[in-house]
Amino acid sequence: MSDYRGRFLWYELMTTDPAAAGEFYSGVIGWGTQAWGGGEKPYTMWMRGETPIGGLMELPAEAVAEGAPPHWLAYIGTADVDATLARAAELGARVIVPAMDLTEVGRMAILADPQGAVFAIYAPATDVGDEAPPEAGDFSWHELATSDWEAAWAFYSELFGWEKTDAMDMGEGNMYQMFSRPGGDTLGGIYNRTPEMPVSAWLLYARVPGCADAVGAVTAGGGQVLNGPMEVPGGDEIAQCMDPQGAAFAVHSVAASTD
Repeated sequence: MSDYRGRFLWYELMTTDPAAAGEFYSGVIGWGTQAWGGGEKPYTMWMRGETPIGGLMELPAEAVAEGAPPHWLAYIGTADVDATLARAAELGARVIVPAMDLTEVGRMAILADPQGAVFAIYAPATDVGDEAPPEAGDFSWHELATSDWEAAWAFYSELFGWEKTDAMDMGEGNMYQMFSRPGGDTLGGIYNRTPEMPVSAWLLYARVPGCADAVGAVTAGGGQVLNGPMEVPGGDEIAQCMDPQGAAFAVHSVAASTD
């Protein structure tokens, strides 16, 4: 099987209204949806053409009762979920969902890093193929806003073998540290969150053909644009948004080629 340690393999939206969310993201990102019948509860897959890239399900009642809002969850690859979970706990992580098997899917667990950001670890049951550059409809950037980026970096680099790539000074000593898998393309960045951000969290950026069109679809579909669209170094454009049910996400379009 291909080497998937530290790869972002799956993206799951847990929401209070799956049907409405499916329509919203299809309009903004262009995804299709496809029902999956392998579980006890209804589950829908996000489809980029014929390729499933994530899932959509109703936020469990127990999570709602505990105050969990609709949210996106990133699944990061590991060859051994149990060993990774044990090491994460040693490093200060909190286990939210213990390791469990999903029939014909693989083994997974959900945890919060030492600063409180929630993510999942995942060992797929079948080969996921080689890593490829993101296309429109893929998630192309993974951004962690945290209370202590250096401590968060130490945690994730130990757990997944990520390596530092470029870094950008955001002012007042706050660095935006980008990262990759060994020898791979840059996957995202880690930085200290601002006082206005109440919790540490991952923000996932979906690649779209045009940021302005996506932002228009966000507002037309009842979502909210929190920041942007704006140009980032290199000429790409991004915007941070919230869907109608309250889940945060972002969109990203690449600069037009000058070749």
